[in-house]
Amino acid sequence: MLKKNQKASKTKKIFVLDTSVILYNHNSINSFENNDVAIPITVLEELDNFKKGNDTINFEAREFIRIIDKLSVNHTLQDWVELQEAEGRFRVVMNENGRSGKVDANKVFGENKADHRILNVALTLTDENPDKKIVLVSKDVNLRLKAKALNICAEDFETGKIKNLDELYTGKTVINNINPELVDKIYQKGFCEPAEIGVKNPYPNHYFILKNEKTSILTFFNPVSGQIERIEKRSAYRITPRNAEQVFALHAILNPAIKLVTLQGVAGTGKTLLALAGSLEMKREFKQIYLARPVVPLSNKDIGYLPGDIKSKLNPYMEPLWDNLKMIQNQYGEKDKEFRNINELVENEKLVITPLAYIRGRSLSNICFIVDEAQNLTPHEVKTIITRAGENTKIIFTGDIYQIDTPYLDSHSNGLSHLIDKIKQHPIYAHIRLEKGERSELANLANTLL
Repeated sequence: MLKKNQKASKTKKIFVLDTSVILYNHNSINSFENNDVAIPITVLEELDNFKKGNDTINFEAREFIRIIDKLSVNHTLQDWVELQEAEGRFRVVMNENGRSGKVDANKVFGENKADHRILNVALTLTDENPDKKIVLVSKDVNLRLKAKALNICAEDFETGKIKNLDELYTGKTVINNINPELVDKIYQKGFCEPAEIGVKNPYPNHYFILKNEKTSILTFFNPVSGQIERIEKRSAYRITPRNAEQVFALHAILNPAIKLVTLQGVAGTGKTLLALAGSLEMKREFKQIYLARPVVPLSNKDIGYLPGDIKSKLNPYMEPLWDNLKMIQNQYGEKDKEFRNINELVENEKLVITPLAYIRGRSLSNICFIVDEAQNLTPHEVKTIITRAGENTKIIFTGDIYQIDTPYLDSHSNGLSHLIDKIKQHPIYAHIRLEKGERSELANLANTLL
C-alpha cells in the first residue's frame, strides 16, 4: 500500500486558490482529494485585511489562518506540507513577479494588482511543473476570464454547488387522473395511504395536488401519521392564499411540527408577506418574532458611504420588510384591535425588524425567525443561523435563488439553494417553490418578459 506522501507525489494537478474561495469556505483547502494546493502570498496578505470584523467573511479569514498556522508547525510554508483532512499537500508561493522573458500578467493587463500577481503564480507553477496540470480556482468570474486569456485553466469552486437547478427540490407534486372514489374517500376521511395515489416513500411534509377532470384536492404527506392528509385553505391576519403553492406555504408556516421552512420564488409570489402574516398568526406561541435580512449595499459599497447614524443608514435596506408589515396592518381599520396590536408588538419589541448582522452570536429560543433574501447568504451563514436555534424556535428562509446581489455567489452556490438540496428528507422541514406572481399584472409582466 502506498504511503500518504507517495500518493501526494503522484498528484496530477496543482490548484491555485484565490482569496474569494477562502472567504467563501475556510476549509476549501481540504476539498481537492489527493491533489496539491498552492496559496499565493498575496492571498495571505488579502486575508490579513479581512481578519478583523464580525461578518462571515471575517470569520472565514480567521479560521483559514488558524488552519494554516496549525498545519505549518515544524514546517516552512515554502515547502510542500501534507494536509490532514485530505491526501494532498499545500504550500505558499512567493514568486509573483512574472517570468523572465515570458508572459507577465501585470504587463499584459497594465497594472500591478493582487489578481494579476495571483495569475503570475499560476504561470510560474506551470513552468516549474510541466508534468502537472495547473488550475486556478476562483469565485471571481472576471479573474477566471483573465486566466483563460493567458491560457491558464480556471474553474469555479464547485464544492457544495448544486449541479442541476432544474432538479432542485420544489416541495410539491401534481398527480393527475385520480380515481373519483379516492377523491370521495379523502373528502370523507381527510386522508389516504401514499400507495393509493401511486407514491412510495415520499419526502416528509411533501405537498401533492391530486387532480381529475372534475376536481382537485390539496394534500401533504404527514411524516408522523405516515398518511397523505387533506389541507384546508386558511388565512392569516386576513392574508388569504391565492393559489395552491401559497396554501402550501402558509400550511408549512402554521404547522407547529415543522421547525424549518424554506420558500423560494421570484418577486411578487408572496414569500415574505406569507411568512410575516403566518408568524403574526402564531405570535402567542413565541416570545418574539424576528424578521431579518442581510444588508447588501448597492454596487457592494460599504454602508459607511451613506449619510446619517446607523439607524438611518440601515432603514433603506429594511423598508421592504416594513412595507409587508404595513400591508398586513392595512387589512384592518385604525380602530381595530389587530391594527393596534401590530403597533404594540413593534413598540414592545415583540416584533423586531433588523439587519441579519445584528443577530450574529445570539441564541434564538422561543422565537419565530424569518430570514428574507436568504439567497444572498453563503451555505456557512445559513448553517450558522440554524445552529443558533434553541427550544421552541421556528426558522423561515425566503428568497429568489436567481436574484443574487452579492459577489462570488450564484444560483448554484448560495446558501438557500444548498439548504433546499441538502435537508429535504428531514421530518421537521418543509419547502415550497412559489411560481405564480400575485403582486400585480404589471409585476408579472416584468417577471415574464424582462
